[in-house]
Amino acid sequence: MTTPSETGDGRLDPGLSVIVSERRQLINLAYRLLGSLAEAEDVVQETYTRWYALSRRQQEAVESPAAWLTTVASRVCLDLLGSARARREHYVGEWIPEPLPDRGEWTSGGPGEITADPADRITLDESISMAFLVVLESMTPAERVAFVLHDVFRYSFAEVAEIVGRTPAACRQLASSARRRTRASQAAAAPAARQAGVVRDFKRAWEAKDIHALIGLLAPDARGTADGGGLVSALLHPIEGGEQIARYLVGLADLAPGLVILERTVNGRPGLMAEHDGVTVLVMAFDVAGDRIKHLWAVRNPDKLRLWAG
Repeated sequence: MTTPSETGDGRLDPGLSVIVSERRQLINLAYRLLGSLAEAEDVVQETYTRWYALSRRQQEAVESPAAWLTTVASRVCLDLLGSARARREHYVGEWIPEPLPDRGEWTSGGPGEITADPADRITLDESISMAFLVVLESMTPAERVAFVLHDVFRYSFAEVAEIVGRTPAACRQLASSARRRTRASQAAAAPAARQAGVVRDFKRAWEAKDIHALIGLLAPDARGTADGGGLVSALLHPIEGGEQIARYLVGLADLAPGLVILERTVNGRPGLMAEHDGVTVLVMAFDVAGDRIKHLWAVRNPDKLRLWAG
């Protein structure tokens, strides 16, 4: 019996390196489309399963294996996005995309166990920020796929059309609609150094339970969202207003003595991680505009914190 990496005479498949090298691209694509690394990994596994289900002759007839893999992965994601919308209607509380640590902080699920090559997971850039992913969640599945494939991964509309099963003109309209949503919902991000400074000041004010300092760091119309997934306690609805958020955070600090708050990179931007008795219990992402925090997202669902195990 031969393995997928061998030919019938036992020699290594010369096309294997091409197929395997696409894994990083496929993970990057699927995570942006689904907002979940766990689901993205499942999509890539399904994509490779379908590739190796082809006969040798069928594989050799594929003009571009990379394009074939992208097409299959995108279509699997498109199907999942449709079912995900239904699933999230029954999700307990607010649903926030799975937060990602900095490359140097990846773990594979076991305490202290670092993956061999974190770069194989997700390339962190502006299109992976929590603010960007949250906007993607507001789009229809077709809008999201067309927009991500074209605007983020630079596929032509002809290529996108082949993948999603619509005309190039229709895909252009989908991407344009998605682009308008993105522009309307996102303010210009502050420079990275300024973001880091604001988040650091926020951390210190929270640790000191300084409500006035917190209010000064939060925009008056700030919005705070938490995700516990029904597995741990978390707000079921967003908090509106900087003062309301500040008062809630101070109250939370009173209820959780011994909470250790650490500065971390979350989805490519300055963020915070909180530990209690050595266990990661919270990852917080921020959207900073100017010198104020406009949005904050607090992920408490333990299923979404597996990469942050201490």
